[in-house]
Amino acid sequence: MQILRSPRLLISSLILFLLGGCATEGPWYTDWRNCAMAGAAVVGGAVAADDKDSALGAAAGGAIVSGLICAAIDTTPPDSDGDGVTDDKDQCPATPMGAKVDAVGCELDSDGDGVVDRLDQCPNTPRGTQVDRYGCPVKKAPPPAPVVMDSDEDGVPDDRDFCPDTEKGVVVNVIGCDSTKPTLLRGVNFEYDSAEIKGESYAILDDAADRLRLFPEVKVEIVGYTDSIGSEVYNQGLSERRAESVRYYLVSKGVKDDNIKAIGLGEQYPIADNATAAGRAENRRIEIRVAN
Repeated sequence: MQILRSPRLLISSLILFLLGGCATEGPWYTDWRNCAMAGAAVVGGAVAADDKDSALGAAAGGAIVSGLICAAIDTTPPDSDGDGVTDDKDQCPATPMGAKVDAVGCELDSDGDGVVDRLDQCPNTPRGTQVDRYGCPVKKAPPPAPVVMDSDEDGVPDDRDFCPDTEKGVVVNVIGCDSTKPTLLRGVNFEYDSAEIKGESYAILDDAADRLRLFPEVKVEIVGYTDSIGSEVYNQGLSERRAESVRYYLVSKGVKDDNIKAIGLGEQYPIADNATAAGRAENRRIEIRVAN
């Protein structure tokens, strides 16, 4: 064929075309430079078959036209959901039209609660808050009310009641004891002829202190008694010292100092017969009275 009369031009153009195609990514026609070289090779070679002198100009014209045609070809990857992120980069390819997306094509969730902004009715939920499908905080049910035990049904809960076994129908004071008489702190005993509290009495007094602390506005009196052995004057002083020992111990356990007063009544008002040992033991006692 006559096109081969100018082999140098044809071969040179083809070599440039192949080298350009190897230097680009994707199909050769996606780079206008490859198209330009291809056009130069084809048009220039064809013209050279008839007119060698015009071959160079024809090659240049072919390069320009082919380059412009390829440059006009749209090679942009598609964006199927129209969110501005092309399909090759879109990690959420089915985003609804008009939704705001991030760099990888997924809908924005500004407060990080798992509900996208488009559906979030509470867009400023604090981080870590449990939310419903609308992005609003889940309302938690209030905890069940604690069960309050009042064994003797006197209106004072067992954990505050000084007298948890009061008979039904008895009118009680604020600490849950019979309002018509003082309350005996049964089991509080002292060393012989002394105001020193015996060790086995501490548990009783500890429990009394725990309950009194629950009534910070209640004022009480600690009243001490003795039996009738010894002089009345001596017994009066001993009862006062014993009452003060109990008061001091209760204050040391957190009872307000201003709320508690010690009183001694000696051998007055016995509750049993001083003629017997058992009776005298009952008369040596500590009582607590509500003063207000």
